[in-house]
Amino acid sequence: MMLDPYEIRKDFPILKRKINNHPLIYFDSAATSQKPRQVIEAIKNFYENCNANVHRGVHTLSQEASELYENAHEEVAKFINAKGMEEIVFVRGTTEAINLVAYAWALRSLKREDEVLVTLMEHHSNIVPWESLSKINGFQVKYVGVNNDGTLNYEVFENAISERTRIVCLPHISNVTGGINDVKKVVKMAHEHGALVLVDGAQSVPHLPVDVKDLDIDFLAFSGHKMLGPTGIGVLYGKHEILEEMEPFHGGGAMIKEVSFNTITRRCSISWNDLPWKFEAGTPNICGGVGLMAAIKYLKGIGMEAVRAHERMLTGYAMRRMKECEKVRVYGPKDASAKCGIIPFNVDELSSHDVALFFDSHAIMIRSGFHCAQPLHEKFKLKSSARASFYIYNTREEIDRFIEVLKEIAGF
Repeated sequence: MMLDPYEIRKDFPILKRKINNHPLIYFDSAATSQKPRQVIEAIKNFYENCNANVHRGVHTLSQEASELYENAHEEVAKFINAKGMEEIVFVRGTTEAINLVAYAWALRSLKREDEVLVTLMEHHSNIVPWESLSKINGFQVKYVGVNNDGTLNYEVFENAISERTRIVCLPHISNVTGGINDVKKVVKMAHEHGALVLVDGAQSVPHLPVDVKDLDIDFLAFSGHKMLGPTGIGVLYGKHEILEEMEPFHGGGAMIKEVSFNTITRRCSISWNDLPWKFEAGTPNICGGVGLMAAIKYLKGIGMEAVRAHERMLTGYAMRRMKECEKVRVYGPKDASAKCGIIPFNVDELSSHDVALFFDSHAIMIRSGFHCAQPLHEKFKLKSSARASFYIYNTREEIDRFIEVLKEIAGF
C-alpha cells in the first residue's frame, strides 16, 4: 500500500512557497505538520457558518456546533479504536494531556513510597510534570536508561519495575531518534506488577496505526498539530473505568452537572459532569476539534498503513544516501523499519544550528537543538543535534536535494 505524495502535495498550499528563490522543502513535521486545504476549509467553514458555544444553548448554531464538537470526539475514538467518545478528552496538546494524568490522577493517588517509572528518551513534557509533582507528594521518579543507539533495553526496563511502581511512562516513538518502542511488551510487564501505563503518542498516532485496545494501554496522549490538524488541540485517551474514578484537573463551567448552595453548611455541593466533559472545563477549542476531525478523515482516506509504508521508504532512502556524506554522523537505530520518519544527525565541527541555518538558506526546513529531550542528548554526549523528519507530502526528490546541500555543508 503506497500513497502518491505528488497528488497529496496539491492539498497543501504552503508547499507552493519559495524561500530565497528555492522551492520550500519541509523536513520538520516531527515538530508540527503542515495543514491540507481540507482542514483549513473545515475551520473556515465553522467560523463562517456554525460559530457558537457548545452545550450551552438551544438555538440552531449552538446545536450545530455541539454536534460537530461531539462528532470530533467520536471520530478520534474510532481512529484509535477506543470504546467510545467517553474515553476521549480534548486538551491543548500532548503536554496538557500528560499534566492532566499527573495532577488529576497521580496527585491524589501516589504516596511517598510509590514510584513513577520513565525512560531517558522522554520528551521534557513527560519528565517535568513528574519531577514537579514528586516535590509535592514525595514519590520517587525512577529513570530507565537506554542502549547506545537510543533504543529501549527491555531487560533493564523489566528489572526496574517493582511492586512500588504505580505508573510507567514512555514514548511510543522517540521524537529524537524515531525509534519505535514495543509498547505492548512494556504494558504486559507493567500490568503484571499492577502498574498503569501512560504512552506519549505524539510521534506515533500521526504516523502509524494505533489501536488502544490491542495495546491495552491505560492512557494515551497525542497532539492534533502533528497530524495535519490545528495547534492548540490534543487528546488524552483513558480507559473508561480509570477516568471515571479520577477527579477533574480544571474547575469551572461545563465540567459540572450541578452546583447547589447548602444554606445549613453554607457551602456549595458540586457534582461532576459525565465523561468526557468533566475534564473539559470552560469554553473548549471547538474549531480545533473540528479541524482535528477533518485531519483524521484526511488520514483515514489515505490509510495509516500507507502512511507508515511511505515514511519507511523515505527514511530508508535518506539513511542510505546520508552514508555518502563524509563528516556526517547519524544517531539512533540503523534499521529504517525500526524507526519512524525521523533522522537525527550532526556534521563534524559544526553546530546543529549552523547546519539548520545553512539548510534554511536553501529553503530546507529542519530542526536543531535538544528537541525537548536533553537527557537523551546527554546519553549520546551531544550538545545538540540536527533533525530531519518526513511526512506524507515529502518525496525522494526532496531527499536528493537535501543530500546535495548536506554534501556542500560537509565540505566546509
